[in-house]
Amino acid sequence: MLDRLARLVIRRRVAVLVVSLVLAVAGGIASTTLFSKLAAGGFDDPHSESGRAVKMLSDTFGQGRPNLTVLVTVDGSVDDPAARTAAGELTRELSKEPGVENVTSYWTAGKPPRMKSRNGDAALITGTVTGDDSTAQKRVAELADAYEGERAGLDVTFGGNTKFQAEFLEQGQKDAQTGEIIAIPLTLVVLVFVFGSLMAAALPLIVAVVAMMLSMGLMWLLAEVTAVGSLSASVVTLLGLGLAIDYSLLFVNRYREELASGKQTEEALRATMTSAGRTVLFSTLTVAVASSSMVWFPLLAVRSMGYAGALTAVLSGAAALLVLPSVLAMLGDRIERGRVIGRKKRAAGAADGEGAAANGFWHRLATLVMRRPLPIATAVTLFLLLLGAPFLGINIGMPDERVMPESSSARRVATAVKEDFVGSGQNALVVIAPEGGSDEKAVAGYAKRLSSLPGVAAVRTSTGSYAEGDLVTPADQQSRGFAGKGAVYFSVMPASDSPDEAGRIVGEIRDSEAPFEVLVGGMAATNEDAASALVEWLPYALGTLLLAMLVLLFLVTGSVLLPFLAVVLSLLSLTATFGALVWVFQDGHLAGLFGGFTGTGNIAATIPVILFGLAFGLAMDYQVFLLSRMREEYELTGSPTKAVTHALEHTGRIVTAAAVAISIVFLAFTASDISLVKAYGVGLPLAVLMDATLIRGVLLPAAMRLGGGATWWAPPRLRQLHSRLGLREEANPPQPRKEREQTPAG
Repeated sequence: MLDRLARLVIRRRVAVLVVSLVLAVAGGIASTTLFSKLAAGGFDDPHSESGRAVKMLSDTFGQGRPNLTVLVTVDGSVDDPAARTAAGELTRELSKEPGVENVTSYWTAGKPPRMKSRNGDAALITGTVTGDDSTAQKRVAELADAYEGERAGLDVTFGGNTKFQAEFLEQGQKDAQTGEIIAIPLTLVVLVFVFGSLMAAALPLIVAVVAMMLSMGLMWLLAEVTAVGSLSASVVTLLGLGLAIDYSLLFVNRYREELASGKQTEEALRATMTSAGRTVLFSTLTVAVASSSMVWFPLLAVRSMGYAGALTAVLSGAAALLVLPSVLAMLGDRIERGRVIGRKKRAAGAADGEGAAANGFWHRLATLVMRRPLPIATAVTLFLLLLGAPFLGINIGMPDERVMPESSSARRVATAVKEDFVGSGQNALVVIAPEGGSDEKAVAGYAKRLSSLPGVAAVRTSTGSYAEGDLVTPADQQSRGFAGKGAVYFSVMPASDSPDEAGRIVGEIRDSEAPFEVLVGGMAATNEDAASALVEWLPYALGTLLLAMLVLLFLVTGSVLLPFLAVVLSLLSLTATFGALVWVFQDGHLAGLFGGFTGTGNIAATIPVILFGLAFGLAMDYQVFLLSRMREEYELTGSPTKAVTHALEHTGRIVTAAAVAISIVFLAFTASDISLVKAYGVGLPLAVLMDATLIRGVLLPAAMRLGGGATWWAPPRLRQLHSRLGLREEANPPQPRKEREQTPAG
């Protein structure tokens, strides 16, 4: 199949290039409006109890979840006549704005103490910006432009969840552009050192640009038919650039080897397509399947990154198998033009790797490891487990305004409310009884019970306001809005603005008895349900991922044991990565090294899930590169140890270069001002470099030396299956060759 594809691409190379470039340009044009279609946030489960509560609050009671908080600061006191007049006018103007409901303020709500700062120089205005996420984000941005800043002696700052989402989306777009500006030039420098010539170094970047533009265009189409989270754009940039470089490095390196062996352009391309091209194809499937495992999760942010990862992997592979051969067919041996680093002289036999394999660094490292496999493997394993130890102390949370830079207005408002206000209601809970509105006695009794729970300051409902188990304010005109269509809801005000305290109260309410069925909503409940959804669906995602990886790696190796070994080793490297993330981003170490961020005391639950899907796919990507070449060498030599040493030497330099290049791409995103994105920019390079060095260079050779020939065992029927469907680096099984090397002493 790949040989036929190679013939077609060579014959129609101009047409393939023209069509690819036209589609890429169309995708690039569409991507200019992509961010306007993406949804910020997406860290909630709409099908959970809290999600149903939010929907019912809107459908039954016409109430949106409060998502707008305006901080008003004055020079003197908020009770001064001038401040009262200006703030009252501001409240009335906001209440008249289209798309803004339920506007209330300290000055218009009877001066409740919870809406006034401790020192009296600031107060709050709250409200709800209506519409879906995209509409609300645009609207709050317009309101902020119109009202923020100095106004009649008031200093007005917009915050709240919708403002946070709008700033998150805007900052994410800026960070993606900044990451590309940093990553592409640095990557080009690395590629020049790897290939030695400007022409060869430019090819991976050409493939990367085509893949990214196509991916952005298809993401634009996807956003037309379904909701897509804003973080998916960063995945397209990260993976698009990284995978295109990986695949191009492997492909171009093999093509140059074929040219060096004396083949002409067409013959060299066909040989490259049926060898490295097959590895690229299986690697593409590996990363796409790993990314697809994230679509199990109901959280839009996670699911969208799964869509983006799978789509980008497929398009990166397609660009490497179509665009790259077309360009190489046109260049021929002119790929060496623009050489800035002299070519090293090859010894006899170096064209096929034999001379290099006898003397190269990776050959010597593998030989050393296989002479003392058990002590070396034990030491490296203990080192990785030590790095992963902080992961045992992980605290799972959900992202909030603290992931934004200190200049973010949403963060400044949230910080002020938390530090300067007492019980502002920012973490108020909503408890809805879908069929409890007809029994006022039961409603009053349940409200008293809720108000007597530890940590609850007050409860409002259709029968009045309650505190500490007693009715403190009888029902009034506003109380009628708490009942409707046979349902009733309760507004539960925690005494503290701490998210952890609000989360504890959610558990207390759900565990306590109620005279009717209730749904608990609010930000704290949303976060609790989102974390629970991740835990609930994790086994399905892991099961799908591991099963698919085992099948794909069997097709690569023809072995029953090696796929399990590769998966276990990759999991070990990810454990160390997660430990480092906890130590850095949860505990706040090395914040200055990565541009500064706030240690929140927890890790967003989405980070381990998303990192696992992406990093595990990339780790398996390198395993495919190595194991496919290892299989070829095993068929040539019949020796498990020689298969390891030769395969490592063949792939060592190019895979290391690929790991360095893709790590530079990922590290560029530590320049992001969003700590959530920084975590991906730190975690992904750690996982890639760990797998490309300690796993590939030490643990895998040691494990294969200990396993010996058993590592290649498979039952007869599975061997037959592999002979028909499996991946080989050559279109036909290679003929065994005579080896001069000695097997390392064990």
